[in-house]
Amino acid sequence: AFLRAHCCAARRLFTYAGQDLYRAEHHAFRSTVDRFVAREVAGKIEQWELEGRLPRDLYRKAGDAGLLALGYPEQYGGTPSDPLFTIALHAGLASVGAGGLAASLLSHAIAGPLVIALGTEELKREVMPSVIRGDKIMALAVTEPSGGSDVASLRTRAVPDGDDYVITGEKTFITSGVQADYIVVAVRTGGSGPRGISALLVDGGAAGLARTPLGKMGWHCSDTATLRFDGVRVPRSRLLGKENEGFRPLLNNFNMERFGLASMAVAYARVCTEEATEWAKQRVAFGGPLVQQQAVRHRLVDMHTALGAADCMLHAVARGIMQNAHNVAELCILKNQATEAVQLCASSAVHILGGSGFVRGSKSERIYRETMVLAIGGGATDVIKDLAARQMGLLA
Repeated sequence: AFLRAHCCAARRLFTYAGQDLYRAEHHAFRSTVDRFVAREVAGKIEQWELEGRLPRDLYRKAGDAGLLALGYPEQYGGTPSDPLFTIALHAGLASVGAGGLAASLLSHAIAGPLVIALGTEELKREVMPSVIRGDKIMALAVTEPSGGSDVASLRTRAVPDGDDYVITGEKTFITSGVQADYIVVAVRTGGSGPRGISALLVDGGAAGLARTPLGKMGWHCSDTATLRFDGVRVPRSRLLGKENEGFRPLLNNFNMERFGLASMAVAYARVCTEEATEWAKQRVAFGGPLVQQQAVRHRLVDMHTALGAADCMLHAVARGIMQNAHNVAELCILKNQATEAVQLCASSAVHILGGSGFVRGSKSERIYRETMVLAIGGGATDVIKDLAARQMGLLA
């Protein structure tokens, strides 16, 4: 029953781990995502991978379908939701086997919450409805060439000048950095360390902002850029929250980013497991289906084991969030467990598919190239382990 549940999971919707949590509205939303993918994405992803970005009209179509509204207040066009909707969204988008789709289409999900939590009412009403409709694209810029996970050491500086801040510095590995109309930028407005950090909302067309696209191992359809700020002027009204008090909100924002990354990882682990299982059943070698080979069966069991464990923890943490009973250590452990699961499942799937897993065309081949970004994004694995240890009281 366990194996049957997982083998059918991608088509049935969810594995056994969270069946008691999902209601009719979750299933209806997943069906909406599936229809969107079938209508607007299927058959087009390869072209977008070659072009290195998603078409702008895809954001508008996603907005029309309600996919960009999750978790935002209704007064800005949003739809209040719970983490199960996030899991459902990623499960549906993952069906095409291209992580760049969710990465860019949902880049606002790691930037918009900061505007909602810290921006003025006027700013929220000016910016967020257009992002939620898909008319505008939003990105978050924290990582710099000198470091990513060590946010407290960022160097990009914003200096007050009259009614503006003037930004000088550089950000890199910024998802949607090429196309973004709005960019939430972490800057240094004070002294060294965490107490000198602020967040500013920058217009993508601001004078002095230069963007350089980056080539990547994976997520090819997700535009990624280095951003250079050369005297970029930003009105003081675009300050999010209080000056020099942006570090803690940025860290809190990372927590839900990690939940999203874990949801993606579990979804792609499931895609790889399903593809490998179907291949092993149909591929004939040594006089019978490949699945008759013990080594192949054992690989599949290992994949289902890793997927099942990660899926269980994903739903356990989701339940905790819904009950306001989660903690940072759980989110850290979940993110690492899920990304380790997708690495195992993708690697094993490529082994099982053999040559067909090495050449372009299989979902597992592309996911295999994209597993490391899930482990790096939102805090690299070893950094996350140390954060979990500190949250658990293992370090003074």
